[in-house]
Amino acid sequence: MEYYSDKNYRNPNTKLRWVEKLSYLLDEQFKLPGTNFRFGLDPILNLIPFAGDMSGLLISAALVLTMAKNGASSKIVTLMVINIVLDATIGGIPVIGQIFDFFFKANKRNIRLLHEHYQEGKHQGSGKGVLIAVGLVLLILFALIIYLMWKLTAWVFSQF
Repeated sequence: MEYYSDKNYRNPNTKLRWVEKLSYLLDEQFKLPGTNFRFGLDPILNLIPFAGDMSGLLISAALVLTMAKNGASSKIVTLMVINIVLDATIGGIPVIGQIFDFFFKANKRNIRLLHEHYQEGKHQGSGKGVLIAVGLVLLILFALIIYLMWKLTAWVFSQF
């Protein structure tokens, strides 16, 4: 039985088959009748405030650690961590996060990254470039938020 959605993919590392199975369970185990839409336990668990989000984050982090211990490059590990942090961050927002969790499947994305790493030789090398890019984007967003808060504060005080 294949757990990765690409039927031609076969993980050469048999030690990581359980990672694929768990990712499938979390992101694609169930199919909405009459559609091709799949979802797993992760968005269902995330309906439980905080505990659901934390359990999904911890399981995803354990999967990434396992892949890192089994030879995934630092670049792929960095990309995988970004996926799970994004999933946990946006998934923690009430209502929007629950909807987001049904569509953003971090574990499935991470298995796809693993496939690209092993089968296509992608994502080799250091993750420093990815971290620098993410850091710059976060710095720009932070500066934009501060600027908007400053403008909003100035506007509020000008109303008095």
